[in-house]
Amino acid sequence: MEDFHIASIVVSTIRNAPVLMFAALAGLFAERSGVVDIGLEGKILASAFVSAAVGYTTQNPWAGIAAGIAVSVALAMVQAFVSITQKGNQLVAGIAINIAMSGLTFVVAQYIFQQGGRTPDLGAARLSDVVLPGTVLLADIPFLGWFYGSVLGGHSPLVYLAFALLPLVHWVVYHSRFGLRLRACGENPHAADAAGVSVDKTRYLAMLVAGVLCSFSGAYLAIVQSGFFLRDMSAGAGYLALTALVFGNWRPLQTVLGCLMFGFFSAVQIQIEGVDLPLVGRIPGSLIQMIPYVVTVIVLAGLMAKSVAPKAVGKPFVKSR
Repeated sequence: MEDFHIASIVVSTIRNAPVLMFAALAGLFAERSGVVDIGLEGKILASAFVSAAVGYTTQNPWAGIAAGIAVSVALAMVQAFVSITQKGNQLVAGIAINIAMSGLTFVVAQYIFQQGGRTPDLGAARLSDVVLPGTVLLADIPFLGWFYGSVLGGHSPLVYLAFALLPLVHWVVYHSRFGLRLRACGENPHAADAAGVSVDKTRYLAMLVAGVLCSFSGAYLAIVQSGFFLRDMSAGAGYLALTALVFGNWRPLQTVLGCLMFGFFSAVQIQIEGVDLPLVGRIPGSLIQMIPYVVTVIVLAGLMAKSVAPKAVGKPFVKSR
C-alpha cells in the first residue's frame, strides 16, 4: 500500500477502536465480578438509539450521551436483578436483552421518526473533533504535522476518553479497594463473603459501571461515527468486545490491545474495498466484510484454551449458612 493508505489505516484504527474499547472495559468489570455480560450488544444498540434520538431532538450531543447512559444503566440493572438477585441464567438474560433491543429500537425509531427504522441525520448535534493548539503551524511539516494533527489530534472527545480510561481502569481493578473486592467476588465469592464483602452489592456496582461504559460505545457509534441511528448498527461490536476480553485474558491493557487489533482489521477492510490488489485483483465486498469475524474465529480458536476466566464467572452466588 502507498504511504497515504498506511496513514489512513492508522487514523482509522484509532477511530474504530473506541466502540470496542468502551464495551470491552464494560465487560471486564462485569465479568471480573462474576457476571457474564453477553448483553453488551443490546446495551450498545439501546444507548445508540437513545443518544441519537435525544441528540437530534435537543440538538445537543451531550444530552444524547446522558440519555444513552441512563438507558444503558437501566438495562444493566435489569440484567443484574435477573442474574444476581434472582440467580437466573446469566447467558439467557444477556441474550434476551440483545434480542429485545434489536427489535425494540427499530420499532420505536420507525414509530417516532417514520424513516424506515432509523433516525434523521444529527447534523450539528454530532460531537465535533478536537483540534490541538498549533495544528495549523505544524501542518506542513512532514510526518510531524500528520502525527500531531491526525494521530494525536483531530478526534472526538470520546476517543480521548476511551484511551484515558485504560490507566484509570487498570488502577481501579488492581490498586483500589473496590478492585480488590471486585476480583475476589469473581474468583472466590464465598471467601469474599467470609471476609465481610457484600458479593451482591459489589456485583451490582460492577454492573452499574459496565452500564455507564457500554453507553459510551453506543453513543460513539451514533453521535460520532455515523451521525444517525440505523437498525442493528452495532454489527456484532458487543460480541467482538467479548472476544477482545478473552484475547486480553480479562486484563485491561491486553484487552485494549485486542480492541486495537480488531480496529486495525476493520480499517484494512475499509481501505482494500474496491481496490485492485497486486496478484489478487479486486476482492468481493462480501469477503472483505468477513475479515473482522474471521479474525474473531481465529482468535477464539487459538486463545480460548489458554485464557483463564474468573473462576466464579457465570455462577450465581448463594450465601453459605
